[in-house]
Amino acid sequence: MIKTVLFDLDGTLLNTLTDLSNSVNYALNSHHLPQRTELEVRSFLGNGIHNLIEKSVPENTPSELLEDVFQSFKSYYLQHGLESTAPYPGIISLLKALQQKSVKMAIISNKVDTAVQQLNKKFFSDYIGIAIGEKPQIRRKPAPDSVLLAIKALDANPATTLYVGDSEVDYETAHSAGIRCALVTWGFRDRLDLEDLHADYYVNSSHELMAVISEN
Repeated sequence: MIKTVLFDLDGTLLNTLTDLSNSVNYALNSHHLPQRTELEVRSFLGNGIHNLIEKSVPENTPSELLEDVFQSFKSYYLQHGLESTAPYPGIISLLKALQQKSVKMAIISNKVDTAVQQLNKKFFSDYIGIAIGEKPQIRRKPAPDSVLLAIKALDANPATTLYVGDSEVDYETAHSAGIRCALVTWGFRDRLDLEDLHADYYVNSSHELMAVISEN
């Protein structure tokens, strides 16, 4: 039986795509670089915001310019990052149901830790008390560090822990931590791409995810 669920944040619990895409294009435009489509930005997500900017700028962009674009992105996203961001349909009801079943929960993200704390406080803190983002002393996903830290903090058993994410990074994170993985199809990757990973479970809705958690 699954007694602990660790959630990725962007693309799993929260739909942050529009705000991230707008922020990327603001930063690119500020430095006279070509824009990216929302679909392109979606494909770049999953491995932190610096990686997002590295992929968004043109190939062979000088490192100094890349860092300037990154700073522009961070400044803009800090001010505009919540204009369209919201939980995916059914997520709050799912978390409430899991809480009622005494399932332990945490958030694991490659987003900067301060932002992760703010987003958890705004959207999910009634249900999730532990949220772990990118910190200097913790290796980023797909390294297992943040997952193992959450398991220890929750006094959880890896054998009864499920990691829920939406990308190849999430699959690799769960695999490296030695726990089961469910990949959602509503996030930042297409189902066909996800199926190549051979995760333990694939879910198309919060109801399907609840069924997986309840039945396993």
